[in-house]
Amino acid sequence: MAKEVSNKQVILKHYVTGYLNESDMELKNSTIKLDAPKGSNVVVLKNLYLSCDPYMRTRMKKIEGSYIDSFTAGSPITGYGVAKVLESGDSNFEKGDLVWGMTGWEEYSIVTPTQSTLFKIHDKDVPLSYYTGILGMPGMTAYIGFYEICSPKMGETVYISAASGAVGQLVGQFAKMLGCYVVGSAGSKEKVDLLKSKFGFDEAFNYKEEHDLNAALKRYFPDGIDIYFENVGGKMLDAVLVNMKLHGRIAVCGMISQYNLETTEGVHNLFCLITKRIRMEGFIVFDHYHLYPKYLEMIIPQIKDGKIAYIEDVAEGLENAPNALVGLFSGRNVGKQVVMISRE
Repeated sequence: MAKEVSNKQVILKHYVTGYLNESDMELKNSTIKLDAPKGSNVVVLKNLYLSCDPYMRTRMKKIEGSYIDSFTAGSPITGYGVAKVLESGDSNFEKGDLVWGMTGWEEYSIVTPTQSTLFKIHDKDVPLSYYTGILGMPGMTAYIGFYEICSPKMGETVYISAASGAVGQLVGQFAKMLGCYVVGSAGSKEKVDLLKSKFGFDEAFNYKEEHDLNAALKRYFPDGIDIYFENVGGKMLDAVLVNMKLHGRIAVCGMISQYNLETTEGVHNLFCLITKRIRMEGFIVFDHYHLYPKYLEMIIPQIKDGKIAYIEDVAEGLENAPNALVGLFSGRNVGKQVVMISRE
């Protein structure tokens, strides 16, 4: 008979308008049967780490026609995480496997895996939490956005907004490995210092201290920007467009400045796409997971050889997950925001 256990969950209370608050979520105690009958194609997971990611905010409003569904109000939030398989009705997974992928914001989850939602962890010589970040979705996002979308060349000029986050810190280091000139922006002196001292950026600035973003970018890129890795949107994107070089490339990864706005800001300098022959392309990492093995071949040796730096901001306990998620939108986290649920 299947074992029934208590299961703490983070519930989305209602669809959110305006800025996300902790009060939009609640911690709830439930029960769950740890059962995965053979051939059922479901797996029972004990969640170890959860990933806090900006895209989750967009799922907290009622949306249609998006690449991903809205969360269900009154139900647990879902997102990327690292977990241990307790029971499996799917022949691709066995009891005891460690996995990363889509799971619930709860202590235990029952999921139906697909090739793009659950991945078996083979290399365990790195911290398991890395599979919420550098070895998971954010790492793949940085890799695809920079190498596949931007087609970088040695010596080019690269600008990254929200550069100290889970994705930005990696894009900057990939660009430096290629011999590019790299500048990043962030929202505090601590983060700006990290970009230069820890991640090896050539320059960095605090966008909150710049009254004229256009002038700031001209200061760091007097001859223009070849590649912009877009994480912010709004006024930042407008300033970047007029500072791009001819035939520049923009990888549109995210627009965190817009996620809490009911009416998003307009962009006024799009004519630059024509006059400067800029290629600006949005992308979703789901479409590129077939390249994940190739990415691991590149990144794991870099991690083990100490050639790439990576910073996490770890909150402990499921009860602190809502606070950690809300903190993303005020820039409170330093590095990749992770929530540790259990050490195993």
